[in-house]
Amino acid sequence: MADLLDRREVRIRRMFDGIAGKYDFLNHLLSLNIDKRWRKTVTKLVPVQTGPLLDLCTGTGDLAFEYDRVTGGKIAIIGADFSPRMLERAVWKNAKAQSQSRIQFVEADAQHLPFADNTFEVATISFGLRNVTNPDLGLREMTRAVRSGGRVAVLEFSKPRHWLLGKMYTGYFKHVLPRIGQAFSKSDEQAYAYLPASVMEFPDGEALAEKMRAAGLTQVWFRPLTFGIATLYVGTKP
Repeated sequence: MADLLDRREVRIRRMFDGIAGKYDFLNHLLSLNIDKRWRKTVTKLVPVQTGPLLDLCTGTGDLAFEYDRVTGGKIAIIGADFSPRMLERAVWKNAKAQSQSRIQFVEADAQHLPFADNTFEVATISFGLRNVTNPDLGLREMTRAVRSGGRVAVLEFSKPRHWLLGKMYTGYFKHVLPRIGQAFSKSDEQAYAYLPASVMEFPDGEALAEKMRAAGLTQVWFRPLTFGIATLYVGTKP
């Protein structure tokens, strides 16, 4: 289990580079397309007025694209990730979009962001914080990069509290998802076994909210989505 949960930068980058080609397909398949609804919820509950917006650990850019859609392409958006292959997919999707997009994709480590203090109105990270080697440092960097009054939004998997749903979810997550994911992705790094293992050991609920407060955010609140399978956390920079 220790090797499976190895979150060193080199391993995580290699893992996501390896599954980039199947990432979107498997995300939508394994979540039954619910992941799309979650991202729409983020844009509704954490709207952007003037921008710019930073989408950290953007992957293939789905949340960045959703923000671009709901703002009509009028907000400057930066999608940042440290996986070159994932960014290649994001850039390809951006190029084939029917409408002109204002999204800029850049390669960057969540723990050492190449952005000045107080730059962004909103910084988001979806299903990526638990993959950061030092998530506390990642939260501090997001807080640093957001301007006063701006918000940091974290969308992350969580553990359903209902006993029956919790058991069903755990069974699917631990036994069904890894087999389907591995069959399609052929991941050398066991990416779809890492996924449930990383979720089960990562703090959620009030524990993650407290980490956001420790990073310097105030007015922190969180909302479980789809019976607690995912949770949205939001904090404001003083």
